[in-house]
Amino acid sequence: MADTESVVIDYEKYRVRAAQPVALADMLTSDTQGFKREAARKIHKRNLKLLAELQERLYAQSRQSLLVVLQAMDTGGKDSTIRKLCERLNPQGCHVASFKAPSDNELSHDFLWRVHQKVPSAGYIGIFNRSHYEDVLIVRVHDWASPETIESRYQRINEFEQLLADRGTRIVKIMLNISREYQLQRLRLRLIHPEKHWKFNPADLAEREHWDDYMQAYEIALNRCSNEQSPWYVIPAEKRWFRDAVVSQLVVNTLIDMNPQFPAPDFDPADYPPESLK
Repeated sequence: MADTESVVIDYEKYRVRAAQPVALADMLTSDTQGFKREAARKIHKRNLKLLAELQERLYAQSRQSLLVVLQAMDTGGKDSTIRKLCERLNPQGCHVASFKAPSDNELSHDFLWRVHQKVPSAGYIGIFNRSHYEDVLIVRVHDWASPETIESRYQRINEFEQLLADRGTRIVKIMLNISREYQLQRLRLRLIHPEKHWKFNPADLAEREHWDDYMQAYEIALNRCSNEQSPWYVIPAEKRWFRDAVVSQLVVNTLIDMNPQFPAPDFDPADYPPESLK
């Protein structure tokens, strides 16, 4: 394989094309594109260095923002993906928001209210651990809203994301794709290792019974809400070292495309020669 400095992982193969049918059962969950662990980790390390440099430019420019949306089934690796992606980011310019069951106050507002408040402001990178898509995923699976309400939400989500794009927020949406068998392995590991007991939730077993319903809900959401402005990527997540390389490559390339620049100084540096400072 070529030197990692010149290697770019093909994340575009995981992109959901607008208006094309999505069949998650046909998508690989443990793909590695032929990469070995060591090579992928070198690429990830290289990407983290670039990401730190791009984040500084984004923060300094303070005109654009980046929002990374992560969705996955339980044990899909959202937390570890965030941890790996943020290793070298400046915490002052990065916000992570986790969306759990809504509070009574949040339920008293429209479904996008709590999400809009967490959108990154200009200069920042925002990461959503779960997101507004829960309102067309778990809500759909459990019939917590009428079919008409859920149907209308796809359009509202697209409009919301377009609003953010118009303001200068680039959105990258990632589904970490795992199999039902892999999820079972991860749940068992949480019980085998005492230090992982805190991550085990018996309710996850009940949700597993709805696996096929969740896959259908994901397919609909992916199909309805992937577009040029805010595409969805279904990234194989069972080989975590490969997952990390793909996600970091995607985020880095998105920032490169955004092309943030350091702002021009509002003074003439020539008026302040370094040796004259006291």
